[in-house]
Amino acid sequence: MFNHQKYEKQYFLPPTLSYDWVKKETIEKAPTWCSVDLRDGNQALPIPMNLEEKLEMFQLLVDIGFKEIEVAFPAASDTEFNLVRTLIDNNMIPDDVTIMVITQAREHIIRKTFEAVQGAPNAIIHLYNSTSEAQRRQVFKKTKDEIKQIAVDGAVLVKELAEETEGNFYFQYSPESFPGTEVDYALDICNSVLDIWKPTPEHQAIINIPTTVENAMPHIFASQIEYIHKNLSYRDGVRLSIHPHNDRGCGVSDAEFGVLAGAERVEGTLFGIGERTGNVDLITLAMNMYSQGYDPKLNFSNLGAIRKQYEGLTRTAVYERQPYSGDLVFTAFSGSHQDAISKGMKYRKENQVEKWDVPYIPVDPMDLGRNYQTDVIRINSQSGKGGIGYILETNYGIKLPYKMNEEMGYATKRVSDQTNRELSSEEIYHVFKEQYLDYCPHFQLVDYRFEKGEQQEVTLKLKQAEQNIELQGEGTGSLDAVSNALKTSFKLDYELEVYEQHSLGKDSLAESCAQIGISHNGQMYWGAGIDEDIMKASVQALVVAVNRLVAFK
Repeated sequence: MFNHQKYEKQYFLPPTLSYDWVKKETIEKAPTWCSVDLRDGNQALPIPMNLEEKLEMFQLLVDIGFKEIEVAFPAASDTEFNLVRTLIDNNMIPDDVTIMVITQAREHIIRKTFEAVQGAPNAIIHLYNSTSEAQRRQVFKKTKDEIKQIAVDGAVLVKELAEETEGNFYFQYSPESFPGTEVDYALDICNSVLDIWKPTPEHQAIINIPTTVENAMPHIFASQIEYIHKNLSYRDGVRLSIHPHNDRGCGVSDAEFGVLAGAERVEGTLFGIGERTGNVDLITLAMNMYSQGYDPKLNFSNLGAIRKQYEGLTRTAVYERQPYSGDLVFTAFSGSHQDAISKGMKYRKENQVEKWDVPYIPVDPMDLGRNYQTDVIRINSQSGKGGIGYILETNYGIKLPYKMNEEMGYATKRVSDQTNRELSSEEIYHVFKEQYLDYCPHFQLVDYRFEKGEQQEVTLKLKQAEQNIELQGEGTGSLDAVSNALKTSFKLDYELEVYEQHSLGKDSLAESCAQIGISHNGQMYWGAGIDEDIMKASVQALVVAVNRLVAFK
């Protein structure tokens, strides 16, 4: 049964509401990013990573620029424990990177955790217990005071063992299942834990607020975070962190609103890989900052390679429409979009624009290791003349007249429609070549010779019906002479309306492309020619255009 009446809101508003966070325009300073790919991300995989894969993932995260990385739940398995020991024993943790390990607020698990991190140069001990009303009632069958005591006892033991264990340790506490917890109660637990740890500005603790199961709109979460931000004890000694999940599809909004509301740290994963609908996607968050001109302090300049490595390690495919990183996120198939992008790119080049503002593309694909030729405009039956013209120009240097470009667009779309698939740039060029360079079903150009008299004279040698024929003509110029020879010999009536030509390269030996449009009874017929000799290219273009007139009139 699809019955909405069985549901009701499961979140709690803070005792007092304030919306100071709404007054902030954007995030200008990057929060501390903490990757939880090796824990939250890994535990969501059908086939978890082995030790070697985890070590490779750790190095990938370091290379991207993460300074805090949750590496394991050491008490959960030998693989988790061994990863921590391998990193420490082999001095694999850079001086500016802090690892984090997670532990439930249970004595034997906390003790096992400290065995794993002994000798760590810098490590965060992440303590948590579940605090929600539903879990208190259904799972633990404990009162509020009893649940709070679990957190306090865990905090006491963490502090004692940190003093007894070799290494440099910081503390983090999370009221797990926070979205279903009374906000003032969650705050009380956090402050009780902080009373045990007594953090200082010189040795801060972390209070981490997770949206374990996202159950409210992002503005509700922001209001909850703002309340905690304003009422935390030892505030100058505490970094307020958030850990958004994506059950409602609002993980990114939760994170961005949460930072505006006072959070200084965000936990998440690359590509949002995590349990159920996943964790917040740190790539999206960082690139959202980047796209507005702020340094996210993470480097995704080769995002394609990062994605390929990540997919190999996790055996998980990144969705083709995943923001910034998917295969198709910079790709336009729509004709109107392609036209705007093509004109925007041309405007940018001609005017040497420094700031990026190309229509439909929020960031420069080149910044992420992508390229314009294969990623920006791709052609199928939905595409338009602007996109097809862009492909020919960027890949082959061919600039078509407006009306010829329109006709070429229809010809290309017909092929895509008939084959029911996307066309590559090579296939698009093949359509152009077949329709406008090589289209000579009635006669083909073999040779030509000009002589100068009172007017320009020409002798054309053509091949028709497997026989060579010669035509003579004269005109005010070379192309006019060729045109008159064709008109007279084949009894044709047309006007030469469009003649354009341009070089396909920058050096003196580059080939030239000529395009010619002739009109007959209001209909245009087009031809093109490419050759090192511009006159030969022009004559060939006219021959093709006349062939099309003969074929289609």
